[in-house]
Amino acid sequence: MVFVKAMVSQGRFCRRKKSKKFLQKPIKERGSDGMVDTNNIGELCILTETQLFDRKSARIDPKTLANLIIAFANADGGDAIIGIEDDGTITGIDGQDKRINDLLRVPLDYCAPSVSVDSKVVSCTDAKGHPNHILIMHVFPSPQVHANQADEVYLRIGDKSKKLNFDQRLQLLYSKGTRFFEDTPVLNATIDDIDLDFVANYTKKIGYGRSAMDYLRSNKDFITMRNGTEQIISAAILLFGKNPQRFFPRARVRFIRYDGTEAKVGTEMNVIKDVLFDGKILDIVQKSTEFVKSQIREHTFLGKDGLFVTIPELPEFCWTELIVNAIAHRDYNITGTDIQIKMFDDHMTVESPGQLPGLVRSNNMREMHFSRNPKIVEFLHVYEYVKEFGEGVDRMYREMEDAGLPDPEYHVSSFMLYATLKNQKWVAMHQQTKQVTPHDTPHDTPQVTPQVNFSTERKILEFCSVPRSCTELLWHLKLSDRKNLRTKYLNPLISSGKLKMTIPDKPRSKQQKYVKA
Repeated sequence: MVFVKAMVSQGRFCRRKKSKKFLQKPIKERGSDGMVDTNNIGELCILTETQLFDRKSARIDPKTLANLIIAFANADGGDAIIGIEDDGTITGIDGQDKRINDLLRVPLDYCAPSVSVDSKVVSCTDAKGHPNHILIMHVFPSPQVHANQADEVYLRIGDKSKKLNFDQRLQLLYSKGTRFFEDTPVLNATIDDIDLDFVANYTKKIGYGRSAMDYLRSNKDFITMRNGTEQIISAAILLFGKNPQRFFPRARVRFIRYDGTEAKVGTEMNVIKDVLFDGKILDIVQKSTEFVKSQIREHTFLGKDGLFVTIPELPEFCWTELIVNAIAHRDYNITGTDIQIKMFDDHMTVESPGQLPGLVRSNNMREMHFSRNPKIVEFLHVYEYVKEFGEGVDRMYREMEDAGLPDPEYHVSSFMLYATLKNQKWVAMHQQTKQVTPHDTPHDTPQVTPQVNFSTERKILEFCSVPRSCTELLWHLKLSDRKNLRTKYLNPLISSGKLKMTIPDKPRSKQQKYVKA
């Protein structure tokens, strides 16, 4: 992980200014490993506090700092910047030697067990224009669960340090046990099993100036010495191995395409494609996402402006996010199966060995983040496959909603995580099911109410003879813009009294539907 290696002199920065330009920079411009660029004090003043970054005044109480350090260590690590106020004002640490010495001892004296922290003092110019210094404490992610002096456990979630209850502590303890499988030595693996040319290209990408061997021996314990013998850890084989499947045969992705909406076996087997992707983790990510893209169907229809519109059955970001998350966060300790991408006519499901990591649950995954394999996650972050921590899942939900599609669905079995995206055909079939006339009997062939080529308003009122959701309306009208549907059609109809909401006091409710008044 790139960190400050020298004293850095910076110009004057007085007040924090919101800089959307900086916040929207691609990852590669924000530090070679996707972490905070601690060499740029100006960025430290304007950067929004995140999962991996927090600013604190030198006046911070040691016990409060301990909670932050513990939260970082229990999660993905992070940088605590001491000497910059919450608003970005540089006040520095000069003239506070005793207090700073107390803060430097926090990882040892206030954390149980002690936390691994790399502390650096960096020169700067404070808000008054005087030479000063700030303290940067880089906290490493830990395989242990850490607590403060009061035996309280904290976990970094977004930009907050959350105190865990007893059950959450137990879950974190369990997750820590499976989290660091990537750090375990691989039996019989040697340096000859590592693709040093690939490592060299990676080090060039992250700006590491020494040799590939130096990188492996000096960073993240990819190569360690035990009893005078070099040992290669699992992450090194998975990321840089010449043939990772020699040691991890099921560390691969299998794509299966079915004809229809469900998997059938025996004489009715409906598999029409079955493809395996193996190699290094980066190879698997690139090859599997490229292939899935070739399998995504497109839907073309005549738009409201009289022009033909073509949209994919699923937003590219969403299915890519599912695949990358499966590869990045799978439990590689489970060796009996591989990741499987199963594509049906109306949905796609990604099956990944392992449960949801840490305290992540289906109802909090848009806010909660926990990396089972932090080294793999960081590597994919460099190649911009893993987004900012916690950002990817939330964006996936938003893009599915914007496309008029249902939220992603997650299901956990004893050792597998199932993530499902439903496409346009699922919506259409669901819509048709709701349109079946109530007079049909089990022996009748279902009759779908025909669509009449009226104006859009007439279509909406005709369709909303029973309560309809935005998703149903989008596909009934062959529209793709949810916001435009509300502003251009629904709101005027509601204002005129022709249409009403089923939940009028909560206009943005996910359960909101519209019905003819």
